[in-house]
Amino acid sequence: MVHNARHQACPDNPWGRRLLIFSGVTLALVLIVAPLLAVFAQALSRGWAMYISNVTHPETLHAIQLTLLAAAIAVPVNTAFGVAAAWAITRFEFRGKRILQTAIDIPFAISPVVAGVMYLLLYGTSGWLGQWLYDHNVQLVFSVAAIVMVTVFVTSPFVARELIPFMQAQGREEEEASLTLGANGWQTFWHVTLPTIQWALIYGVILCNARAMGEFGAVAVVSGNIRGETNTLPLYVQQSFDDYNIAGAFAAASLLASLALLTLLLKTIAQARRDRL
Repeated sequence: MVHNARHQACPDNPWGRRLLIFSGVTLALVLIVAPLLAVFAQALSRGWAMYISNVTHPETLHAIQLTLLAAAIAVPVNTAFGVAAAWAITRFEFRGKRILQTAIDIPFAISPVVAGVMYLLLYGTSGWLGQWLYDHNVQLVFSVAAIVMVTVFVTSPFVARELIPFMQAQGREEEEASLTLGANGWQTFWHVTLPTIQWALIYGVILCNARAMGEFGAVAVVSGNIRGETNTLPLYVQQSFDDYNIAGAFAAASLLASLALLTLLLKTIAQARRDRL
Protein backbone atom coordinates (compact mmCIF):
# COMPACT_ATOMS: atom_id res chain seq x y z
CA MET A 1 0.00 0.00 0.00
CA VAL A 2 2.78 2.41 0.93
CA HIS A 3 4.66 1.56 -2.26
CA ASN A 4 1.55 2.14 -4.38
CA ALA A 5 0.84 5.44 -2.62
CA ARG A 6 4.37 6.65 -3.29
CA HIS A 7 4.11 5.51 -6.89
CA GLN A 8 0.85 7.42 -7.32
CA ALA A 9 2.24 10.52 -5.60
CA CYS A 10 5.42 10.53 -7.70
CA PRO A 11 4.47 8.94 -11.02
CA ASP A 12 7.25 8.15 -13.45
CA ASN A 13 5.73 10.19 -16.23
CA PRO A 14 8.24 11.11 -18.96
CA TRP A 15 5.93 13.78 -20.38
CA GLY A 16 5.61 15.36 -16.95
CA ARG A 17 9.37 15.46 -16.56
CA ARG A 18 9.81 16.94 -20.01
CA LEU A 19 7.18 19.59 -19.29
CA LEU A 20 8.90 20.58 -16.04
CA ILE A 21 12.32 20.70 -17.70
CA PHE A 22 10.95 22.71 -20.63
CA SER A 23 9.21 25.14 -18.26
CA GLY A 24 12.35 25.60 -16.17
CA VAL A 25 14.61 26.14 -19.18
CA THR A 26 12.12 28.52 -20.82
CA LEU A 27 11.76 30.65 -17.70
CA ALA A 28 15.53 30.77 -17.28
CA LEU A 29 15.98 31.89 -20.88
CA VAL A 30 13.24 34.51 -20.71
CA LEU A 31 13.92 35.92 -17.24
CA ILE A 32 17.71 35.57 -16.96
CA VAL A 33 19.57 34.86 -20.19
CA ALA A 34 17.59 37.17 -22.52
CA PRO A 35 17.95 40.30 -20.33
CA LEU A 36 21.65 39.54 -19.87
CA LEU A 37 22.17 39.23 -23.61
CA ALA A 38 20.17 42.42 -24.14
CA VAL A 39 22.58 44.33 -21.90
CA PHE A 40 25.61 43.27 -23.95
CA ALA A 41 23.75 43.82 -27.23
CA GLN A 42 22.80 47.37 -26.26
CA ALA A 43 26.29 48.08 -24.96
CA LEU A 44 27.79 47.08 -28.31
CA SER A 45 24.98 48.48 -30.49
CA ARG A 46 27.09 51.45 -31.61
CA GLY A 47 30.22 49.45 -32.26
CA TRP A 48 33.36 48.54 -30.36
CA ALA A 49 34.90 51.99 -30.72
CA MET A 50 31.99 53.66 -28.93
CA TYR A 51 31.93 50.88 -26.33
CA ILE A 52 35.63 51.32 -25.53
CA SER A 53 35.12 55.09 -25.40
CA ASN A 54 32.30 54.72 -22.88
CA VAL A 55 34.18 52.20 -20.76
CA THR A 56 37.33 54.32 -20.64
CA HIS A 57 35.48 57.57 -19.91
CA PRO A 58 37.00 59.24 -16.81
CA GLU A 59 33.72 59.08 -14.87
CA THR A 60 33.32 55.39 -15.71
CA LEU A 61 36.87 54.63 -14.64
CA HIS A 62 36.35 56.53 -11.39
CA ALA A 63 33.13 54.60 -10.72
CA ILE A 64 34.99 51.33 -11.33
CA GLN A 65 37.82 52.36 -8.99
CA LEU A 66 35.40 53.39 -6.24
CA THR A 67 33.43 50.16 -6.56
CA LEU A 68 36.61 48.09 -6.33
CA LEU A 69 37.86 50.19 -3.40
CA ALA A 70 34.65 49.64 -1.42
CA ALA A 71 34.80 45.91 -2.11
CA ALA A 72 38.53 45.76 -1.30
CA ILE A 73 37.83 47.20 2.15
CA ALA A 74 34.51 45.53 2.93
CA VAL A 75 35.53 41.99 1.96
CA PRO A 76 38.62 41.66 4.24
CA VAL A 77 36.77 43.31 7.13
CA ASN A 78 33.81 40.97 6.81
CA THR A 79 36.05 37.99 6.25
CA ALA A 80 37.79 38.62 9.57
CA PHE A 81 34.45 39.28 11.27
CA GLY A 82 32.81 36.22 9.72
CA VAL A 83 35.59 33.85 10.74
CA ALA A 84 35.72 35.24 14.28
CA ALA A 85 31.94 35.16 14.69
CA ALA A 86 31.60 31.66 13.26
CA TRP A 87 34.43 30.33 15.44
CA ALA A 88 32.94 31.92 18.57
CA ILE A 89 29.39 30.69 17.85
CA THR A 90 30.31 27.13 16.87
CA ARG A 91 33.12 26.48 19.37
CA PHE A 92 32.15 28.31 22.57
CA GLU A 93 29.22 28.84 24.89
CA PHE A 94 28.86 32.37 26.24
CA ARG A 95 26.28 34.90 27.33
CA GLY A 96 24.86 36.84 24.43
CA LYS A 97 25.44 34.07 21.89
CA ARG A 98 21.86 34.22 20.63
CA ILE A 99 22.06 38.00 20.45
CA LEU A 100 25.19 37.74 18.30
CA GLN A 101 23.50 35.24 16.00
CA THR A 102 20.49 37.54 15.65
CA ALA A 103 22.68 40.60 15.08
CA ILE A 104 24.48 38.86 12.21
CA ASP A 105 21.16 38.47 10.39
CA ILE A 106 20.08 42.11 10.80
CA PRO A 107 21.51 43.26 7.42
CA PHE A 108 19.55 40.45 5.76
CA ALA A 109 16.30 41.59 7.39
CA ILE A 110 16.71 45.33 6.80
CA SER A 111 16.29 46.92 3.38
CA PRO A 112 19.54 48.46 2.08
CA VAL A 113 17.73 51.78 1.69
CA VAL A 114 16.75 51.66 5.36
CA ALA A 115 20.35 50.85 6.24
CA GLY A 116 21.46 53.95 4.35
CA VAL A 117 18.89 56.07 6.18
CA MET A 118 20.12 54.65 9.50
CA TYR A 119 23.67 55.79 8.76
CA LEU A 120 22.37 59.15 7.57
CA LEU A 121 20.45 59.67 10.81
CA LEU A 122 23.47 58.65 12.84
CA TYR A 123 26.32 60.43 11.05
CA GLY A 124 24.52 63.13 9.05
CA THR A 125 24.72 66.82 9.90
CA SER A 126 21.48 66.67 11.88
CA GLY A 127 22.12 63.14 13.15
CA TRP A 128 23.00 61.92 16.62
CA LEU A 129 26.73 62.24 16.05
CA GLY A 130 26.59 64.68 13.16
CA GLN A 131 27.17 67.88 15.10
CA TRP A 132 30.13 66.42 17.01
CA LEU A 133 31.67 65.19 13.75
CA TYR A 134 31.08 68.58 12.13
CA ASP A 135 32.72 70.38 15.05
CA HIS A 136 35.78 68.16 14.62
CA ASN A 137 35.87 68.69 10.85
CA VAL A 138 34.97 65.06 10.08
CA GLN A 139 32.57 64.30 7.22
CA LEU A 140 31.30 60.76 6.94
CA VAL A 141 28.11 61.08 4.91
CA PHE A 142 28.23 62.03 1.23
CA SER A 143 31.77 60.74 1.05
CA VAL A 144 33.78 57.66 0.17
CA ALA A 145 33.87 56.77 3.88
CA ALA A 146 30.06 56.55 3.94
CA ILE A 147 30.07 54.27 0.90
CA VAL A 148 32.57 51.95 2.56
CA MET A 149 30.65 51.90 5.87
CA VAL A 150 27.28 50.97 4.37
CA THR A 151 28.94 48.43 2.07
CA VAL A 152 30.53 46.77 5.10
CA PHE A 153 27.14 46.75 6.82
CA VAL A 154 25.09 45.17 4.03
CA THR A 155 27.74 42.52 3.27
CA SER A 156 28.62 41.62 6.87
CA PRO A 157 26.52 38.41 7.17
CA PHE A 158 27.74 36.54 4.08
CA VAL A 159 30.97 34.99 5.34
CA ALA A 160 29.61 34.25 8.81
CA ARG A 161 26.40 32.70 7.52
CA GLU A 162 28.34 30.47 5.15
CA LEU A 163 30.79 29.29 7.81
CA ILE A 164 28.49 28.76 10.80
CA PRO A 165 26.45 25.78 9.48
CA PHE A 166 29.53 24.31 7.81
CA MET A 167 31.59 24.43 11.01
CA GLN A 168 28.68 23.05 13.01
CA ALA A 169 28.45 20.09 10.62
CA GLN A 170 32.21 19.51 10.75
CA GLY A 171 32.25 19.24 14.52
CA ARG A 172 35.19 19.97 16.81
CA GLU A 173 36.79 16.56 17.29
CA GLU A 174 39.90 17.36 15.22
CA GLU A 175 40.42 20.64 17.05
CA GLU A 176 40.05 18.96 20.44
CA ALA A 177 42.57 16.33 19.37
CA SER A 178 45.00 19.05 18.34
CA LEU A 179 44.65 20.79 21.70
CA THR A 180 45.12 17.47 23.48
CA LEU A 181 48.39 16.95 21.62
CA GLY A 182 49.72 20.27 22.91
CA ALA A 183 48.85 22.82 20.21
CA ASN A 184 47.66 26.22 21.35
CA GLY A 185 44.58 28.01 20.05
CA TRP A 186 46.29 29.82 17.18
CA GLN A 187 48.16 26.72 16.04
CA THR A 188 44.91 24.77 16.07
CA PHE A 189 43.17 27.45 14.03
CA TRP A 190 45.89 27.82 11.39
CA HIS A 191 46.74 24.13 10.98
CA VAL A 192 43.43 22.38 11.69
CA THR A 193 40.43 24.72 11.45
CA LEU A 194 41.45 26.90 8.50
CA PRO A 195 42.40 24.04 6.11
CA THR A 196 39.04 22.42 6.89
CA ILE A 197 36.93 25.51 6.23
CA GLN A 198 38.99 27.05 3.42
CA TRP A 199 36.57 26.32 0.55
CA ALA A 200 33.52 27.31 2.55
CA LEU A 201 35.39 30.50 3.47
CA ILE A 202 36.27 31.19 -0.17
CA TYR A 203 32.63 30.60 -1.13
CA GLY A 204 31.47 33.13 1.47
CA VAL A 205 34.11 35.65 0.38
CA ILE A 206 32.96 35.38 -3.24
CA LEU A 207 29.34 36.03 -2.25
CA CYS A 208 30.42 38.94 -0.07
CA ASN A 209 32.44 40.45 -2.91
CA ALA A 210 29.57 40.09 -5.38
CA ARG A 211 27.18 41.85 -2.99
CA ALA A 212 29.69 44.62 -2.30
CA MET A 213 30.22 45.42 -5.98
CA GLY A 214 26.51 45.39 -6.78
CA GLU A 215 25.21 47.37 -3.79
CA PHE A 216 22.92 50.22 -4.79
CA GLY A 217 20.23 51.15 -2.25
CA ALA A 218 22.31 51.95 0.84
CA VAL A 219 25.07 53.58 -1.21
CA ALA A 220 22.56 55.76 -3.07
CA VAL A 221 21.31 57.21 0.22
CA VAL A 222 24.67 58.09 1.81
CA SER A 223 26.87 58.87 -1.19
CA GLY A 224 25.20 62.05 -2.35
CA ASN A 225 25.60 60.94 -6.00
CA ILE A 226 28.38 63.45 -6.55
CA ARG A 227 29.45 63.08 -10.16
CA GLY A 228 33.02 61.88 -10.48
CA GLU A 229 33.48 61.65 -6.70
CA THR A 230 30.99 59.36 -4.95
CA ASN A 231 29.46 57.42 -7.83
CA THR A 232 29.98 53.68 -7.70
CA LEU A 233 29.37 51.64 -10.83
CA PRO A 234 25.69 50.83 -10.05
CA LEU A 235 25.04 54.51 -9.29
CA TYR A 236 26.81 55.53 -12.47
CA VAL A 237 24.48 53.28 -14.50
CA GLN A 238 21.44 55.03 -13.06
CA GLN A 239 22.96 58.49 -13.50
CA SER A 240 23.80 57.76 -17.12
CA PHE A 241 20.19 56.73 -17.76
CA ASP A 242 18.98 59.92 -16.09
CA ASP A 243 21.30 61.91 -18.39
CA TYR A 244 19.96 60.00 -21.45
CA ASN A 245 23.42 58.52 -21.99
CA ILE A 246 21.97 55.14 -22.89
CA ALA A 247 25.13 53.79 -24.53
CA GLY A 248 27.22 54.75 -21.49
CA ALA A 249 24.68 53.24 -19.12
CA PHE A 250 24.65 49.91 -20.94
CA ALA A 251 28.44 49.91 -21.23
CA ALA A 252 28.74 50.30 -17.46
CA ALA A 253 25.99 47.73 -16.94
CA SER A 254 27.89 45.27 -19.13
CA LEU A 255 30.91 45.66 -16.84
CA LEU A 256 28.74 44.82 -13.84
CA ALA A 257 27.25 41.87 -15.71
CA SER A 258 30.75 40.63 -16.61
CA LEU A 259 31.79 40.86 -12.97
CA ALA A 260 28.64 38.95 -12.02
CA LEU A 261 29.39 36.17 -14.52
CA LEU A 262 32.97 35.92 -13.28
CA THR A 263 31.69 35.76 -9.71
CA LEU A 264 29.23 33.04 -10.69
CA LEU A 265 32.03 30.99 -12.23
CA LEU A 266 34.22 31.33 -9.14
CA LYS A 267 31.22 30.57 -6.92
CA THR A 268 30.48 27.37 -8.85
CA ILE A 269 34.08 26.21 -8.55
CA ALA A 270 34.23 27.01 -4.83
CA GLN A 271 30.87 25.34 -4.19
CA ALA A 272 31.98 22.17 -5.97
CA ARG A 273 35.17 22.02 -3.91
CA ARG A 274 33.27 22.75 -0.69
CA ASP A 275 30.70 20.00 -1.35
CA ARG A 276 33.51 17.47 -1.77
CA LEU A 277 34.66 18.04 1.81
